[in-house]
Amino acid sequence: MMTPHEVAAHLAKKARTKRLSMNLSQQTLSERSGVSYGVLKKFERNGQISLGSLLKLALSLDAMGDFYCLFDLKKAESAASLDELIEDHTRKRGRK
Repeated sequence: MMTPHEVAAHLAKKARTKRLSMNLSQQTLSERSGVSYGVLKKFERNGQISLGSLLKLALSLDAMGDFYCLFDLKKAESAASLDELIEDHTRKRGRK
């Protein structure tokens, strides 16, 4: 399993590759996304970025759809029958 730092670095590398495949400079992507040039450079260098800025970049790089399934239940965890769906014992809030 990857660490959060490794995942961030991996996402930064993929975002850079996608930017380059779209033939966009960092400056152009910065202008299109509304993410400052400095934040974009820092993200591509070390993976550090806020969630809001990451989502803006994803939208500009046509990758927003990947976020919609981020916390989906895996098929094995989903309801196996109509009775289970009707009962719906999923938690509605945390304890703390």
